[in-house]
Amino acid sequence: MMKPIEKKILVTGATGKVGQAFINTFLSDPTQKGSIRALCHTRSLRPHSRLEVIHGSISDRATVEKAMDDITHVVHLATPKENPETIIDVAVKGLFWLLESCRKASSFKRFVLIGGDACVGHYFYPYQNPIIEQQAFAAYPGCYALSKVLEETMLQQYVVQYNLDGTCLRAPWIMQGDDLKRHLTFAEEVFGVPEWHKMVKARTALEYQKKQTIPLMHDAKGNPMQRNMVHLNDLVVAIGIALDHMEAKQQTFNIAMDEPFDYGKAADYLLKTRKIPSVPVATDYHSTWLDTTKAKFLLGWRPTYGLEQMIDEAWGNIS
Repeated sequence: MMKPIEKKILVTGATGKVGQAFINTFLSDPTQKGSIRALCHTRSLRPHSRLEVIHGSISDRATVEKAMDDITHVVHLATPKENPETIIDVAVKGLFWLLESCRKASSFKRFVLIGGDACVGHYFYPYQNPIIEQQAFAAYPGCYALSKVLEETMLQQYVVQYNLDGTCLRAPWIMQGDDLKRHLTFAEEVFGVPEWHKMVKARTALEYQKKQTIPLMHDAKGNPMQRNMVHLNDLVVAIGIALDHMEAKQQTFNIAMDEPFDYGKAADYLLKTRKIPSVPVATDYHSTWLDTTKAKFLLGWRPTYGLEQMIDEAWGNIS
């Protein structure tokens, strides 16, 4: 581990799911010394004695330079999602101003980028082997996946050009609470994609809802889908480790469950434990597996949530 210092961490995307969880965890941990500055665009955060909030756009140079004053670490979470109107401002321009400020700041220690498996295609492309960190970029159609490629590329070039101390944690779909339950439903208000109710007839979707039937996603080969996920708590732990760990310097790590989420195993577990039925749903997507060996070996990080723990949290523990 790096020698502990009193950190002053800038968090972008601070009001999002991961940002709020990281900030709350850091501020409630008595072993963590230091403070957090949150760069917020439109929303804000609950006041705390060790939390400062700066409002403004990440694409504005003056705002970023103000936010970076005396900062030791950056946790970059801001993302435009699937929004072509803001993709360049956030993913390129905003990140550029951050990295420029980092390389010039005498107080700066490490930049932690939270990337995503969208940069290697998520489940859009077939892979014969588990995906390691050296896998070539392969963004799927749309601007969000492209932004994940651009972010990692820019950070890597700052490592090459300026020897910047940067770390990328490449995370897949992030789950917490009842997210998984809201995903596995034929209701119209579904969490994430696919939108299962659009893949069957409207009357059929209503019947499945009444019976609480869940979709059993099949991949392009006709097998139960295996899709990468990570629990929010496990990702937050990984961020905390990456802030100071010597082995994290200028490295990229896959951060995911030990095994991908298997829709077949999930259906079996829900039927066995809660009598919830399932129905196969064919797709053209491909099963993938993010290999997390590097994070385990170099960082000592281990996920605590697997498939059953995810389900138990989403549906509630069995009494």
